[in-house]
Amino acid sequence: MAEKVTFEENMQKLEQIVNELEQGDIPLEKALLEFQNGVSLTKDLQATLKNAENTLAKEMTSSNEEIPFEQSESDKN
Repeated sequence: MAEKVTFEENMQKLEQIVNELEQGDIPLEKALLEFQNGVSLTKDLQATLKNAENTLAKEMTSSNEEIPFEQSESDKN
């Protein structure tokens, strides 16, 4: 089974792709492939960030229930 690539590894790969494309000295076919890989990495990174944001925007109640911060028990009083 393949090991899961970390967010940081994906960011590093995306930075490498951007640097290669900015230099402009790669064949067109490779540039297109790298661009597509970059778009895919960007979508994965955005999904990871959104998931982290959703996780961090919750809190645990005294009954171990996850709720958004806006609906916390302290806000109801």
